[in-house]
Amino acid sequence: MRAIMETLFDVVYLVLVITIGIRMMVKGRKEKQYFWFGLMAVTLGSGDAFHLIPRAYALCTTGLENFTAALGIGKLITSVTMTLFYVLLYYIWRIRYGVKEQNGLTVCICLLAAARIVLCLFPQNEWTSADAPLSWGIYRNIPFLLLGLLIIVLFYKKTHETNDRALRFMWLAIVLSFGFYIPVVLFADAVPVIGMLMIPKTCAYVWIVLMGYYDMKENLHCAKA
Repeated sequence: MRAIMETLFDVVYLVLVITIGIRMMVKGRKEKQYFWFGLMAVTLGSGDAFHLIPRAYALCTTGLENFTAALGIGKLITSVTMTLFYVLLYYIWRIRYGVKEQNGLTVCICLLAAARIVLCLFPQNEWTSADAPLSWGIYRNIPFLLLGLLIIVLFYKKTHETNDRALRFMWLAIVLSFGFYIPVVLFADAVPVIGMLMIPKTCAYVWIVLMGYYDMKENLHCAKA
C-alpha cells in the first residue's frame, strides 16, 4: 500500500509541476518573471524526477536497498537542481520588484549556491553508499540553509513593502519547506518514518509554483479584459 500511495503522489507531483512550468514558459514568454517562474518549476520537477522515478521503481519491485546507487545519484542531481531552484527564485524576486542594483547581494547568492553545489560533488558524500556519512549531509546543507534564509528575508520584506498579495506567503512556503527538510537530513537514517516529512516538503514547493501560476493567470486575464 505504501508503494502505491507514494508512487501515485510522486507521479501527480511531477506531472503537475512540470506541466505548470511548461505552461508558464509558453504563456508567460512576454512577461520575464513568469517565464522564469516556469523555468524554475521545470527545473524543480526535472531534477526531482532523477530521484523519485528510481525510488518509485524500487518501491514497486525489489525494494529501496537494491537501488542504493541509482537513488544516491538521483539525490545528488536533485540537490544540485534544488540549489538552482533558489537561484532562479532570487532572480524572479529581482525582476518582480524591479531591483536594479545590490550586486553584492547577487554575489552572495551565487557564492552560497556555488558552495552548496561544490560540497555536493565531493566524493566524501558517498552518494552511492548505503552508509553515507551524516556529517557531509550537514556540511552541504549549511550554505543551502543560508541561501534559503536569505531568500525568505528578501521575499518577506518586499511582499510587505509592496503589499504583494499574490506572493505574500512565499516566505512562509520556503520556511515550511526547510522546516520539513532539515529533520529528514538529521534524523531520517536513524528514524526512517521521519522521511515521510518529504511529502509536506514537496507540497510546500508545489505551493511556491502555484503562487506564481495563479498570479500569471490573474494578470493575463486582466490584460485581456
